[in-house]
Amino acid sequence: MQCRALIKQTLPSLGLAIGMTALPVPVLALDFDFPAAASQSFDRREAFSSYALPIGPFLNGVVKTLALEGAVFQKVWTIPAQDLTTLQILAPVRDQLIAAGFVVLFECETAACGGFDFRFGVDIAAEPAMHVDLGDFRYLAAKRSGPDGPDHVAVIVSRSSKLGFVQITEVGKGQAAAEPLVTAATKAPEQPTQNASTPLGDGLAKQGSVALDDLIFASGASDLAPGEYASLEALAAYLRSNPSSKVALVGHTDASGGLAGNIALSRARAASVRVKMIANYAIPTEQIISEGAGYLSPRDSNLTDQGRTRNRRVEVMLLVDP
Repeated sequence: MQCRALIKQTLPSLGLAIGMTALPVPVLALDFDFPAAASQSFDRREAFSSYALPIGPFLNGVVKTLALEGAVFQKVWTIPAQDLTTLQILAPVRDQLIAAGFVVLFECETAACGGFDFRFGVDIAAEPAMHVDLGDFRYLAAKRSGPDGPDHVAVIVSRSSKLGFVQITEVGKGQAAAEPLVTAATKAPEQPTQNASTPLGDGLAKQGSVALDDLIFASGASDLAPGEYASLEALAAYLRSNPSSKVALVGHTDASGGLAGNIALSRARAASVRVKMIANYAIPTEQIISEGAGYLSPRDSNLTDQGRTRNRRVEVMLLVDP
């Protein structure tokens, strides 16, 4: 028997947050019914930000995304789900979105999405708040038009042996009452000139690759730790000033553990950096790809702690079109 999840909330246009400080945006409260009693495990709010909304499967090395700007709200719920499939978890959410005026832009399940590569091309809250089984997840993107601009929603569901996980990300276009990025009283920062000389650009030109040594990952984890990174700021500036250039982010590990697991981890870490570059710096998806080399390309000895630390890295490599 289905139980109403007690989640009457106030979030822009969708209304998906409980008792949080109101942001300067219009709200429309909705009741969400999950197939079992739900509890909230994650809540992230940004009054005005950018977001890369996946609207296609992982194909030819990239996940097709739609670059959005607006209020970004991301929430995760867990539900008891021993006897529920991911479709049984997703279907009620999809039906309620459609009833609220949303149109589905893209929907897929594990293999059709692109499996491992798709999952790491989607902005997902870190464990344990959100869990994604790489062999059993579903994704949906939807859009609703309105007088102030469209709203977009991304839903990803998965499950563990006992729990179901539902992550819903809303991007409110045109409804965020945040200060504009450039006003009459401010001046836009000067953009770097084409092929401007920078340490990162010089390194790519001379060596072909540069290690992004300030990136932080928790031990054994694939998600990039929150925060600002000077290396990513520099990479974004380089890519903006060289729009015809393409780069690959390549993850590397130390030699601890098996090759397959290390390649998977290194690819996942590179993918999480790519997601940040697309979502936070609005880098076009076709300008940056991600790969993983595992422990196959060390830059130091794996026999010392210092060497293993140096070997765990993400490098940016300049690609040359044939």
